[in-house]
Amino acid sequence: MAQKVNEVMTPVPVAVPPDASLVQVGDLMRQHGIGDVLVVHEGRLRGLVTDRDIVVRAVGVGKDMSTAVADICSTNMITVAPDADADAAVMLMRRHAVRRIPVVDGDRPIGMVSIGDLAVQRDERSALADISAEPPNR
Repeated sequence: MAQKVNEVMTPVPVAVPPDASLVQVGDLMRQHGIGDVLVVHEGRLRGLVTDRDIVVRAVGVGKDMSTAVADICSTNMITVAPDADADAAVMLMRRHAVRRIPVVDGDRPIGMVSIGDLAVQRDERSALADISAEPPNR
């Protein structure tokens, strides 16, 4: 039987309101050892910001680190339902060239599924699974 997204996702994703500063978001990434944070307003998914977004869309163009995350986050997101097959998440990642996808129930985020989560689930002996299972850099 095919695995479902909710069996491989990371539950309870880290989220911030749209007015959170880039410093706050970066600190959360450091604390949790993650490279992505959801932007949520009134419980609804409004955006996704990655460590790369901060570097390319903020640092790279000289934005102040007090800039609100809403000013640089991606708002055109690909999402997946928790009861979707994990294979569907893989196909979405391939089709849209993304490494992580928010898992939503309606428009409310409940998890995050990453290429690393799927690598561990599919072949725990693969190089990507080994890298994904390592503790984060601090």
